[in-house]
Amino acid sequence: MKEVKFDPGFIQHMSAFVPNVEYVYNTLSQFRNFNQKKQHFKMFYPKIQTLLKNYTGFYLGCMLWAVYIKQFDNAKILNNLCYGGEYDEKDSLYEVDFIKEFIGQLTKDAKYYAGQNYTLDETSAKIIDIYREFLKANEGFVKTQTTNDIKLPSNLKTPPDLEEINKAIEKVCENGKLNELLPLAGQIL
Repeated sequence: MKEVKFDPGFIQHMSAFVPNVEYVYNTLSQFRNFNQKKQHFKMFYPKIQTLLKNYTGFYLGCMLWAVYIKQFDNAKILNNLCYGGEYDEKDSLYEVDFIKEFIGQLTKDAKYYAGQNYTLDETSAKIIDIYREFLKANEGFVKTQTTNDIKLPSNLKTPPDLEEINKAIEKVCENGKLNELLPLAGQIL
């Protein structure tokens, strides 16, 4: 029986989204002076954008990996840390829902503190929405033991060249730049 990894190496390059954003806003709340808040927001703003792009790349990467490993019929999935847990939909979707809500806040804050217009691009918004569906359909992967257990949302396509996806995943797992997966979005969305 063929075996595939649950995580091809993405997680080592991740920095938790929610705690990072909470840290930024807790820091901002310590300042009473608007100019200080403004100055600190401008300092954090590029970091927040990078974190968001990295997460969008991670979400896309998870779906790309699922599409890639689905080709291996009934292959055993190794090191699924979610397997055997209790599925709680609210907990499972917490991070992705937080990000969706935060994007609205970031749009307002970018205008208020930095005088800049921030909008999430259409592809990234679609990635987040479809990843949410993917996570929900798979019930947080608590029952996923084989590739046959993976459920792909109906709006995900399987491209003809799966090896290109695998090579791109290998590259970003080495360099840690998960946002470099974003150009592949059109192959599965």
